Amino acid sequence: MTTAFDPIDLSGTQLANRIAMAPMTRSRAHGEGLTVTESVVEYYAQRASAGLIITEGIQPSVVGQGYPYTPGLHTAEHVAAWRKVTDAVHAKGGKIFAQIMHAGRIGHPSIWPDQELLSVAPSAVTPAGQLYTGEGMQDFIAPRELTADEILSVIGEFVHASRSAIEAGFDGVELHGANGYLIHQFLTTNTNLRTDEWGGSVENRIRFAVEVAKAVAEAIGPERTAMRLSPGNPYNDMAEADTEVIYPALVKELEPLGLGYLHVTEVAPGFRDVTLALRKQFSSTFILNPLTEGPTDHEALSLIEDGIADIVAFGQLFLANPDLPARLKNAGPYNPADGATFFGGHDEGYIDYPSL
Repeated sequence: MTTAFDPIDLSGTQLANRIAMAPMTRSRAHGEGLTVTESVVEYYAQRASAGLIITEGIQPSVVGQGYPYTPGLHTAEHVAAWRKVTDAVHAKGGKIFAQIMHAGRIGHPSIWPDQELLSVAPSAVTPAGQLYTGEGMQDFIAPRELTADEILSVIGEFVHASRSAIEAGFDGVELHGANGYLIHQFLTTNTNLRTDEWGGSVENRIRFAVEVAKAVAEAIGPERTAMRLSPGNPYNDMAEADTEVIYPALVKELEPLGLGYLHVTEVAPGFRDVTLALRKQFSSTFILNPLTEGPTDHEALSLIEDGIADIVAFGQLFLANPDLPARLKNAGPYNPADGATFFGGHDEGYIDYPSL
C-alpha cells in the first residue's frame, strides 16, 4: 500500500515523500524591489524535509502584485535573491517549485511604486470589500479591462517569470489558477463579462488558463509546469455559476500538455465530487490540499492510501511545524500556528517555530 512517506517520481523530479508544503502568502519581502531576504532563505530551508515545497505566490510583474511585501520574479535582482533560497533548499535535499501568481483585480495602486497604475482584469468589475495596504485598509478600486493584445502580453509575463524561476534554480513552477486571482478571474462568470474569444462560453473562459499553461510548458518544459485550481472557491468575491462544468472542461485541455502536476485546493465544502472527477481526468501527478487538513486529523494522509491523491499539501501545519513530515509520521506533537504573525512582520512567527 502506498503511503504519504513513500517517494514519488514527479515527472523526472524525485521526491523523498508525498507531503507537500502548500503555497502561503507571508509578506516578508522587505528587500529593495521586493526581493526575498535571508530570513526567507531560512524559512524555506527549515522546511526542506517536505517532498515538495511550493512557494508563496510570486508576482510576474509590478501590477501583478496583490498585497504589500510580496516577492517578485521579473528582474535580475529577483533571480539572484531567489537563487539563495533554491540553493539552501537543495543543499538540504529538498525540491521547490515557484508559484507564479498574477493577482489581477486584487491589488491597489498604493502598494506599487507608480500610483498612477491600475490593476488589470478580464473585465472592469470591482471586487467587494477592502484590501490591506501599507496605508491601512482601503476599498478595492475598479480594475482596467485588458485588451486582447494586453492579454497576450500578460501571458508573456508568466513566461518570463517562469524562465526566471528556472534561472533562479527552481525545480519548476506552479501557475496560480485559484483563489480569485487573474487566471481564476478569467474562468468565472461574475468576473469575466467579455464577449470576445476570451469570455462568454466555457471554451472561451478557459482559454486564458490553457494558453498560459501552453506557453509556459513550451518555454521551460511541461514536466516543470503545473497549475493550481480551487473549484467553487468564493474567496476574493468570486461567484462560480458552473463549477461542475468549467473545471472538467479546463482539465480536459490541460491533460494533453503533459504537465508535471495538477494541484487542487478544496476551500469550499461540497466539491469533493469535482475533485474526484478531476483526479480521474488527469493522468499525471495529482496534488490535493484537502478541506480535511487539521492538526489531529490524519484523514488527509489516508487520501494517498485510498488513491484519491498522489501527494497531499499542508498549509498552516507546515507554517507552524517546519519538520512536519516527521511529526506526521509520529502523529505529533504539533506547534499551534500564530495567526497574528501570518502576514508581514519579521522573524517572529516566521522562522522561530521549533522542530522536534
